[in-house]
Amino acid sequence: MMDAITPLPALRRIRLELARTPEFPEGNRAHGYEFVAPVTGDAHIDPKAWKELKPRCRVSHFSGEDVEHGFLRHTGRGWRFDFGRSIDSDEPLFKLDRHSLTPGAYISITEHDGVLRPFRVVSVTPV
Repeated sequence: MMDAITPLPALRRIRLELARTPEFPEGNRAHGYEFVAPVTGDAHIDPKAWKELKPRCRVSHFSGEDVEHGFLRHTGRGWRFDFGRSIDSDEPLFKLDRHSLTPGAYISITEHDGVLRPFRVVSVTPV
């Protein structure tokens, strides 16, 4: 008797844009991230599926005309964006495992300059 095969969660493209900050009281659509991740039916990233799909879980960081590419990584310390420099320069996502990836939700990311900034989920679309 074979075990039933559980399908992997669907890959989704998630777009984050800078939310309100003192420098940008209306937010900033030109500063953000787009990343691909396996998202469950309840809108959370699935770490087990990520293990199978991690080469496809890419991220782009955009700020004005600058674009940087990397990967979504999961470590014992949580989720982070890895742009290929040192581990010290990765960009950790604050408690991403507890956040729902639905439009309008907020996620905090510590960026390259060490500043924790809020980002708003703008869209979640099929890959």
